[in-house]
Amino acid sequence: MVIDIETLEDRYIDSCRRHDVFPNSSILSSLFKAEVKKSNHELCSLEILIDDLKDADIAPLFDLCMNFDASEIEAVDVRNESSCVLNGEYALSLMRAINQKLRVVHLQDPSFGKDFLRDISQRGLACQVLTLRCSRFRKLNFMGEFMHIHTLNLDFSSSLTSFQEDCFNCMPNLMRLSMCDTRITNLWTTVAALSKLPSLIELRFQYWQYCNDAVTSFISSSDPLRNFYSFDEEVINHDVQSMVEDSSDDSEVDFTSRHHKYWLSDVFPGWSSEVPLQNEWFTLQNEDGEESLQAAFTDSNADVSMKYMSRHASPICYEKHYREFMIASLPNLKNLDNMPIRKIDKERATGIFSQYFEYLPYKWKHKESVVSILQKREIKSVHNKVQSSKHRLSYPSGKSQYFYSRSLSAAKLGSSTWPILHPLSFVGCELDKGFHPRQFEYHPSDSSLMVFGTLDGEVVVINHETEHILSYIPSLGAMNSVLGLCWLKKYPSKLIAGSDNGSLKLYDIYHIPRKVTGLHGNFGCVTFDEFDQLTSVHVNSMDELFLASGYSRNVALYDINSGKRLQVFTDMHRGHINVVKFANHSPSIFATSSFDHDVKMWDLRQKPIHPCFTVSSSRGNVMVCFSPDDQYILASAVDNEVRQYLAVDGRLHLVFDIAPTDSSQNYTRSYYMNGRDYIISGSCDEHIRICCAQTGRRLRDISLEGRNLGSSVFVQSLRGDPFRDFNMSVLAAYMRPGSKSKIVKINLLASSDHANKDDSDDLRPCPFHSMGG
Repeated sequence: MVIDIETLEDRYIDSCRRHDVFPNSSILSSLFKAEVKKSNHELCSLEILIDDLKDADIAPLFDLCMNFDASEIEAVDVRNESSCVLNGEYALSLMRAINQKLRVVHLQDPSFGKDFLRDISQRGLACQVLTLRCSRFRKLNFMGEFMHIHTLNLDFSSSLTSFQEDCFNCMPNLMRLSMCDTRITNLWTTVAALSKLPSLIELRFQYWQYCNDAVTSFISSSDPLRNFYSFDEEVINHDVQSMVEDSSDDSEVDFTSRHHKYWLSDVFPGWSSEVPLQNEWFTLQNEDGEESLQAAFTDSNADVSMKYMSRHASPICYEKHYREFMIASLPNLKNLDNMPIRKIDKERATGIFSQYFEYLPYKWKHKESVVSILQKREIKSVHNKVQSSKHRLSYPSGKSQYFYSRSLSAAKLGSSTWPILHPLSFVGCELDKGFHPRQFEYHPSDSSLMVFGTLDGEVVVINHETEHILSYIPSLGAMNSVLGLCWLKKYPSKLIAGSDNGSLKLYDIYHIPRKVTGLHGNFGCVTFDEFDQLTSVHVNSMDELFLASGYSRNVALYDINSGKRLQVFTDMHRGHINVVKFANHSPSIFATSSFDHDVKMWDLRQKPIHPCFTVSSSRGNVMVCFSPDDQYILASAVDNEVRQYLAVDGRLHLVFDIAPTDSSQNYTRSYYMNGRDYIISGSCDEHIRICCAQTGRRLRDISLEGRNLGSSVFVQSLRGDPFRDFNMSVLAAYMRPGSKSKIVKINLLASSDHANKDDSDDLRPCPFHSMGG
């Protein structure tokens, strides 16, 4: 027999008498409202506002919940909209006692601690709609049972930056997801996580709002955007302020959300309603000639031009081609950012994706397992062995000798959206303080060696595979920040080190002790004439000469054998020359990059008075480098302007499509990886971009993350590993004073499953962001 609401109320009051507590007026009011809904033939739902509950109210409320399954109550909503005194364990027990009739759960961050939210993540809830607002965690990781949930709102998650790879595996029926005003930025990891949601059809990272030419908000009663953006601004501002007040970050889980009472389609009608037919949809051309996501129409009753304005956008929305990337990568989506996805949108997204992005390395179109590739290789090898030596083929017909290695790279990278990030830690040196790296270089012939220089003038040679220090050179007051390092190629135990105070020295690592001692000899050191305000040094391919540049318009040429400065080339640029590089194979060819916007190629055989050619960027050039085969030069200018030129005559080959930040302090550095197949580019943010050096298409972005959200992480230097495909190292730092910089090794071919200890380390800022390469 179905229990009516009046009987429920009587049983609740009786339970209160038994437990010697007064009936909670909020519960009585909710029961009365449910009865009114039933009499009006509306959905008979009960709302429990836990803000009004105290611990003493829980026992009779539990008794009431036990009757819900057999009652007229069709759905129960649990809300928490402000701070409350109810114990978090009681709140969890209450929601689980409601069980299958639990419909909406709306929770605010300040009321409950991390253990409360972690319990929800690990054990799950039976609700259909979940709204969470929490500023405590960075990474989203749901592991419990969420089988009934179809709508998840995580808006205004002020700390949410990323996802665990399998965080949505437990939500097979999730259809709608909102993450506006979060800190999510990475397209690739976001898509990898969302692709685990087979039922997802509506997604948003921002709100699109109608406005007229005067930027006045306009929401008509029939406007579908009303269902997406109709906030009480005062409440929003209060919520955002409260999130700023609490941004602790010491867990791998992050839920931050903000409930939008007009958004939930099953609870509040109209969430997925179509755009009115009288509205004329079209795209407008921006200054670059590209189509932008804007719409306009003319109202039949007024001559008013209407457009969309983005509100509460997460950083991912500002990534170039964000909308097309999401549509192409998530083909089941029907609505993105409360804008319907039409057939023409999907066609355009497919074209944009193929033009600007690379799905897998080396133009692979489909993911394939490593085992499958190895089987094919072995079958081909056996087939070749039975052929006569005259007709034997070493590789598949029409395919290069790199076919299988590239196939394996494509397979591994395709299954490793979250690569391994490992910060180097150093052992074998008895120091009272940690190192503060400022520059580093891989060894050109020994795959295990790396040298780095510090802000304190130290030079340290390490085995980066074992993380053991092999040689340590203290500053001894002779050097400041080490900005220039270069190994000799023919004499692999020797290297040149230059500091910003002008000091230039050649060291032989075989004559340097491994740790600090009381003996401060020269350690087989050769000292060269100083070059004031030095920022860069580089040795030619024959190990005969090296160049130095810095905060001047001059470049100095040194003879390594004699230890003498041969010449100073004056006024080579109109501004200071930040980086100078010799070619890898031509001992007399070198290039210079300057903040005067120019990159110039020179030849020592022509007594460099006039450059071989000059190419220009729209901003100051931070650095330049040659491709390993000297076919190209790669120039990196301020604010993500990266260009590749033919080294033979300076013709422009590629402009890499990396969005600018409009910051004059966004110093960008780029190097080659996998020979000259790919380029890696980093700047004064937490992202490393990986692009194909032949097509310019973006392969992947790697995000560096740290624990302190108040600190901005940035890439200060980076190098591709010359011996390992899709491996690199990055000098990463925070701008927060007192933190330490770190050299972080990145392996794109191995998955970390986002379980890295490197995120726990703070990085020290370096004051000379623009100096050196």
